[in-house]
Amino acid sequence: MIKQDQEIFNILLDAISEAVIIVDEKQHIMEANGMVETIFGYSKDEIKGKSIEVLIPTKFRKVHSENVERFIEEYQRSKMGKTTDVYGLKKDGNVIPIEVELNPYSIYNKTYVMALVKDISKQKESEFNFMLRTKALDSANNGIVITDALKPDNPIIYHNAAFEKLTGFTKEEILNKNCRFLQGDDRDQKALAKIRKAIKNGESCLATLRNYKKDGTIFYNDLYITPITNRRGIVTHFIGVQNDVTERVRAEEEKNHLATIFNESLNEIYVFDAETLHFINANRGALKNIGYSLDELKSMTPVDLKLGTDEATFRKKYINKLLKKQEEQIDFETIHVRKDSTSYPVMVHLQLSLLKDKKVFVAIIVDITEQKNYTIKLEKTVQERTLQLQEALSKEKELNELKTKFLSLVSHEFKTPLSGIATSLMLLEKYKLTEEQPKRDKHLAILKDKVNYLNTILNDFLSIERLETGTYNYSFSDFRLSKVINEVIYSSNMLLKEGQRINYPNDIDGMSMYQDERIIEIILSNILQNAVKYSRENSKIDIRIHQDKNNTVFEIEDQGIGIPQKELKNIFTRYYRAENVLNLQGTGIGLSIVKTHLDNLGGSIKIESLENKGTLVTLKIPNKAKHD
Repeated sequence: MIKQDQEIFNILLDAISEAVIIVDEKQHIMEANGMVETIFGYSKDEIKGKSIEVLIPTKFRKVHSENVERFIEEYQRSKMGKTTDVYGLKKDGNVIPIEVELNPYSIYNKTYVMALVKDISKQKESEFNFMLRTKALDSANNGIVITDALKPDNPIIYHNAAFEKLTGFTKEEILNKNCRFLQGDDRDQKALAKIRKAIKNGESCLATLRNYKKDGTIFYNDLYITPITNRRGIVTHFIGVQNDVTERVRAEEEKNHLATIFNESLNEIYVFDAETLHFINANRGALKNIGYSLDELKSMTPVDLKLGTDEATFRKKYINKLLKKQEEQIDFETIHVRKDSTSYPVMVHLQLSLLKDKKVFVAIIVDITEQKNYTIKLEKTVQERTLQLQEALSKEKELNELKTKFLSLVSHEFKTPLSGIATSLMLLEKYKLTEEQPKRDKHLAILKDKVNYLNTILNDFLSIERLETGTYNYSFSDFRLSKVINEVIYSSNMLLKEGQRINYPNDIDGMSMYQDERIIEIILSNILQNAVKYSRENSKIDIRIHQDKNNTVFEIEDQGIGIPQKELKNIFTRYYRAENVLNLQGTGIGLSIVKTHLDNLGGSIKIESLENKGTLVTLKIPNKAKHD
């Protein structure tokens, strides 16, 4: 029966998946199962009767013995290794981590301990590997997150310290949230669609995103996501690795911006080798203006573009000074020649630079054709303005002379009739008798004549003022020409000298005009009265009138003193009077008024004269005035 019980006991021991070792109070091995050989490399027979220390590394034996003795005294069931690491010694000398569960019991007043030993080498290795991975993730400079793909909205279940540092968010603000919170309101990024598609299909993906830190600062990161699948191929998690590439993106943006400025600049920009002077690059503006392709330019130097410049001179004047750092930059003007042989003036800004540690020159070329043209135009304008100023000064001088002449004229023309009026009034007071009436009538006629003369002068001055300010209003109407001629001749007859006569024009009864009747009368009166004034006694004045369907032509011819030939060109100048009439009354403004009225009415005046022979004045006036 005892033998049968032993066999059953052995069967049970071998059936246990852990190594079973039974030791007595002196820690001698009393029994063991087959797993002992698997774990420690000893057969059961090899270790029976031996001290348990054979399975314990030397440096742990003392501590182990003390722990076992104390354990037996306390008589408790416990697992060794829960609070401290336990190690076993294999037959081949290798030390392995083990987990030991001690179970004390008593038989026949003897105490035994049954130890259940488990080799936890793989578990420890897994724990160590996990610890290494965790430390590696935590110490990584890249932000790392792990999301649970089996939960709604794929929340973050792990993140490393670098992720917190990168984003500025705390652990509580990160865990159990979808990664989209990093994009804020910036959800229209093309890269997001790429990531969503990869997550939906359970695929890896690399994309560059604009993300925002907790304080709102934008940063760019390369996000690499990769799926984690279980044994059945189901995606359970996604690992996301974030690499902050803000500086790279900024550098690329700046580079692209500078490249855009380089290419889109309206100025010509060239880069050429500091040693060979061969062109390396040129912007779009340069290629467009110069006419060469970039490939053509690469076989050329700046000397090939400059008119009348050789390489030695170019190096001496500009290149060597920059290479020797005698100058930081050089600006100069020159002439460039295009591919089609046309040339144009330019301003060159030349500076030494580096391109991948290679010395190069950067030349910024400004086409100054317009500037040169503007300078020429400005000089021409200055000359024109100078001439205009000189003319204005001349006219101002002339005007001042005219004003002086006008004041002298007015003084004379007003003083003479006023003196006559004063004299006649004084004499009138003396003639009080009835028989002295003829003398009174004579002086009354003189008074009337002088007053009329002053009135005419004032009317002329008022006409000039209205004509100059543009306030003269013409009043057009139909009238018979004979009516105007009669008024003109009647007024002029009162001024005739002894023996003078005015010959009335023929065949005018059927003639009419549509003009300003009063102005026509003023024009004709002025011309006819001049003819009377400047003609001698016993002379005739002829009036001839011709009319066609468009115009009426008036000819007034006298046999008077005439106008010197050299002074005919000034006859319409205001206040101008010929030398041969300076002793006669007159203001020199009548013909000026006539000319201005005729210009306004679309007419013309022509004067032909011979000194001491007479004058012919021809007036051509449209029959019908044009309505405004």
